[in-house]
Amino acid sequence: MVSAPRLILVLGDQLTPDLSALQTGDKTRDIVVMAEVRAEGTYVRHHAKKIALILSAMRHFAQELREDGWTVAYTTFDDPENAHSIDGELLRFAQQHGATEIIATAPGEWRLRKMLDDVPLQTRQLPDTRFICAEAEFADWAKDRKSLRMEYFYREMRRKTGILMDGDQPEGGKWNYDHDNRKPAKADLFMPQPLHHQHDSVVTEVLALVEREFDTFGALRPYWFAATREGATAARDWFMAEALPRFGDYQDAMLQGERYLYHSVLSPYLNIGLLDPLDLCQRAEAEYRAGRAPLNAVEGYIRQILGWREFVRGVYFHEGPDYPTRNALNASRDLPWFYWSGETDMACMKSAIDQTIEDAYAHHIQRLMVTGNFALLAGLDPQQVHEWYLAVYADAFEWVESPNTVGMVLFADGGVVGSKPYAASGAYIDRMSDHCKTCAYSVKKKSGEGCCPFNPLYWDFLLRHRDRFQSNPRMAQMYRTWERMDEAKRDASQASAADILSRLDKGERL
Repeated sequence: MVSAPRLILVLGDQLTPDLSALQTGDKTRDIVVMAEVRAEGTYVRHHAKKIALILSAMRHFAQELREDGWTVAYTTFDDPENAHSIDGELLRFAQQHGATEIIATAPGEWRLRKMLDDVPLQTRQLPDTRFICAEAEFADWAKDRKSLRMEYFYREMRRKTGILMDGDQPEGGKWNYDHDNRKPAKADLFMPQPLHHQHDSVVTEVLALVEREFDTFGALRPYWFAATREGATAARDWFMAEALPRFGDYQDAMLQGERYLYHSVLSPYLNIGLLDPLDLCQRAEAEYRAGRAPLNAVEGYIRQILGWREFVRGVYFHEGPDYPTRNALNASRDLPWFYWSGETDMACMKSAIDQTIEDAYAHHIQRLMVTGNFALLAGLDPQQVHEWYLAVYADAFEWVESPNTVGMVLFADGGVVGSKPYAASGAYIDRMSDHCKTCAYSVKKKSGEGCCPFNPLYWDFLLRHRDRFQSNPRMAQMYRTWERMDEAKRDASQASAADILSRLDKGERL
């Protein structure tokens, strides 16, 4: 007697041949289900490039699975029988093929895990083994700790994997070379550019579909993301050879006209499963061992993956489904319209947002210390900010985006991710970029007409939350600085902050 087939669900960010659900499946019996559905393309207003990347990569991966011997039930977006939800498509294929069981790798969002739990079929959600630290392993590490700090977690991951270790000690005698990685960049005619990939017929069809079917954010064209594992691998190899050696020095820098500097731009491929995190770390280490990349660059890059990426995923699932909705600072101001349009006279904000609109990409300092810093200082509603970051970046999925936004950027989790908020005045942006030289506002002016908005908003933020932060050892000095400030300067700063926030509330251009 032939057993009934099981449905093997593969989501758009699970495009990995050794996915746990596929490893558990049986090619002679089971059916892989993949579906392009409206529900996943519209639950936030995704960037057009993000949708195009996921759909084109899904179509290529489905073909990869067929060539490997799998039967794939693939629903295109414009299939007239498409139920346009993941659970709807699972039920449709279950009825069509007589299946009563679903095997899935646990999704990277609580929303989708709950959806699978609610499907009226026998469903198994298997651990996602593509990560270096399992959820259970992180929970065990976090148990009984008063605070969760990435640095200590990162050291455990270094010891576990042996990456950049010299016996039981860190390579070079230090765990962290971040102090060496804060140089401002200068214009360079020979600065590398990420690989731009040519369209094939699959990508061409998907681009037309996105234009026809979706009300999206951002520019779809020009479009140059890879759609295949081969293309993502080529992008990986390009980065290791061309950009990694200088990545460390300038990873925190911002430069007008240079959107990528020495960043890898590999996170979109990594987060949908076309690249493997441990492989990236091992290849970066190999570049150091071969003498082709310095230790500060390699350690800085590995820390972003082995440390930060694994840490924020652990936090997301450890903290539970309510994490993205937290609001420890009771921030409530609406997200300003210029986050969607880029229409602002603040040069740093305009640069980061314009780049986001056009490329579905901005590097981590632009996200944290420009758009994120402004959101923190202005007291923007965390849920609105969270949904903006989730929508506008090609690499954004809730497991990675919400701890970065709710935790790192906004301190809305009350200190789960960081020991203090990453609040900064315009001086930081001036130090790490060339934006202030051409800005309509003066970074040197602390208050009054034409002052950099970050300056008075910084002090206003500290004063609004004085009861919470003045005893924080890492922030106490700034409160002492405020107290030593001339009373007239303090009054002028507060008046300027009130004016800026009033203009925001009225929807005026800033």
